[in-house]
Amino acid sequence: MSDVDPVLLLATTDAATRTVLESELRRRYGGDYEVVVCADYAHARAVLEGLKRWQRQVALVLACYGPDDREGLDFLRRAYSLHPSAKRAICAVWGDFASTSDVFAAIGQGHAELVLLRPERRRDEEFHGAVVDALDDWHLAQGIGFEAVRIIGEQRDERTHSLRDSFGRNHIPVGFHQVGTASAARLLAGLGLTDPQLPVVQLAFTSPPTTLEAPSDLDIADAFGLMAPLTPDRVYDVVVVGAGPSGLAAAVYASSEGLSTLVVEQQAVGGQAGTSSLIRNYPGFSRGVSGAHLAFRSFQQAWAFGTEYSFMRPVESLGTEGGLRTVSMGDGSRVRARSVVIATGVDYRRLDVPELESLVGRGVYYGAAVAEAPSMAGEDVFVVGGGNSAGQAALHLARYARQVTLLVRGPSLAASMSDYLISQLEATRNVTLRYRTAVVGGRSDDDGCLAGLTLGDPHGTTTEEVTAGGLFVLIGSMPRTSWLPDEVERDQAGFVRTGREVTTATDGTMRLSLETSLSGVFAVGDVRAGSIKRVATAVGDGATVIATLHGYLAAHPAPATSS
Repeated sequence: MSDVDPVLLLATTDAATRTVLESELRRRYGGDYEVVVCADYAHARAVLEGLKRWQRQVALVLACYGPDDREGLDFLRRAYSLHPSAKRAICAVWGDFASTSDVFAAIGQGHAELVLLRPERRRDEEFHGAVVDALDDWHLAQGIGFEAVRIIGEQRDERTHSLRDSFGRNHIPVGFHQVGTASAARLLAGLGLTDPQLPVVQLAFTSPPTTLEAPSDLDIADAFGLMAPLTPDRVYDVVVVGAGPSGLAAAVYASSEGLSTLVVEQQAVGGQAGTSSLIRNYPGFSRGVSGAHLAFRSFQQAWAFGTEYSFMRPVESLGTEGGLRTVSMGDGSRVRARSVVIATGVDYRRLDVPELESLVGRGVYYGAAVAEAPSMAGEDVFVVGGGNSAGQAALHLARYARQVTLLVRGPSLAASMSDYLISQLEATRNVTLRYRTAVVGGRSDDDGCLAGLTLGDPHGTTTEEVTAGGLFVLIGSMPRTSWLPDEVERDQAGFVRTGREVTTATDGTMRLSLETSLSGVFAVGDVRAGSIKRVATAVGDGATVIATLHGYLAAHPAPATSS
């Protein structure tokens, strides 16, 4: 049904609002979507049921709430069970402040995702901007559209999963074709491949298209041709290692203030935040914003200011050459810089369950809920974790999975998760919260994919066997600091000490704010000891470090021989 236009459904008993919205929706979106308008909610529900039977995609369900329509919020709540992947919007009338508390309560409980104000004039771009953002998020989640990159491989394969996740998080339009399907067979035949090494990656945007069999990350980076070879004689003012929120913010401020800047990232822009389906508490985004969109906008912003990037090249070491710092990559390349900002973030902690290790990418995933959610349709899915990332993952997975169970080791979520997320989880009918529960075992099916889990209390005194089609683990924080030399002081957990926390400064001087024990090397974001694990504070670190770094650069002029 992918060649059939997705549906935008409007339902309201408010005749005046219905007339305005129908005109706006048909005029702006009628060419690309089928706009369906219903004058009462019983009819609208029947239409949604029919669309589900016909396997039609519904992109947006729009209802109203105000003095002339008090049923819209309840309708949107019920619509979720029929089309959970559809965006749900409530339209209000400007000046109806009496309805505000009900509308915002519904948003907080997850019954609707955004509030729109009814247009009171033609060309109401604020209204349409909100609609377009919602549709953009929907399309990104569905993976629909232009296939700049095509992947042919196994659905449950760790390398295939890793590539799909990396392309998606880097905002690269990717199409996945399961080997053995008609579409995969046609593509392979067109490429003249009969028994290729999987996965096969085709870069459809090159001329002629580039085909890679079982490529490494470096193979893909080179084939894309986005990055010029790193020049060993070049000296950057700052090299930022990591393209999460803190690293991208540092790049934006550094390059906008005239500093030559290189960002090195081994996987994808956005870090852990880039895997969040919807960040609702980031200041300035009242409708929420997906982690992928937030990261990609920051990436483009820094790029526009002149930041250079090197992707898919892991950093292996940090060194010193005279008064400069050196950063060495896994492919043997090396860059020199007057200063370095460590923004490598953290990894999710692994489960201490040996039988699940061989199932990573085959039903067991660390993060990656956005990339794999559509493949969980109809499955019983489990999410491990008690933080905001786990809550967002559970809500996103609930749009596709039959049932989602959030497993929490502790007795509650109050201390570790935002209240708005807890409310949404409790209000989502196919999400179950289980406290004082841990994963203590697992099993695979005949194809070597996850089939079930053994759950128990954290102390292992009781156990229970459950069927599981997917397990998503979002627990703890392991800082990515193994590549750093011993001179960079870390705390017992491996997080980098900065500023006044440093006790072993290499040159014996007082450390600047966010500066590590190694002079000219700074740390920001989640990798920094004592940081608050929030996107906004990570961005704040990135902005702050550049102000501090200016002082360091002024005190340490560039060598006369640098270019």
